[in-house]
Amino acid sequence: MNIGSGAGYPAASLSNFTPHPFVIDGVECTSMEGFLQSLKFSNPDMQLEVCKLFGGHAKKKGSRKNKHWKRTQTLYWRGKPIPRKSPEYQALLDRAFDALAENEGFQRALLATGDATLTHSMGRNKESDTVLTTREFCHRLTVIRDRLRAGK
Repeated sequence: MNIGSGAGYPAASLSNFTPHPFVIDGVECTSMEGFLQSLKFSNPDMQLEVCKLFGGHAKKKGSRKNKHWKRTQTLYWRGKPIPRKSPEYQALLDRAFDALAENEGFQRALLATGDATLTHSMGRNKESDTVLTTREFCHRLTVIRDRLRAGK
């Protein structure tokens, strides 16, 4: 099943663009896209604002920082720099997706995928070129789906 904002349910509802509110480290996020785009900003106050965005608004806001983070390969969370290719960054992604998994609408959509193999054809595969690769995204969704099914 190809996850994307233009797909039908449940795939569209699993898009990072979809507003599924969650809280990570006390920060309220409207969508996963808002959270991911916020990581491009070193200023914690700006991060809080970007976390409130969803869809194309979030993507557009973060795209202004693409050249900088891609050159430095550094992202930020709450004022702290985090190398893109680090275990610390992967742990942050895990925490964010775990927080998203608390959202009941997200849970319903993910469980509605059944046994489908989850894909994301619009995504990128190089870590140095995106804040979330296709592999990182689909793997986390599959792990969460398995966990939800097991009732954990």
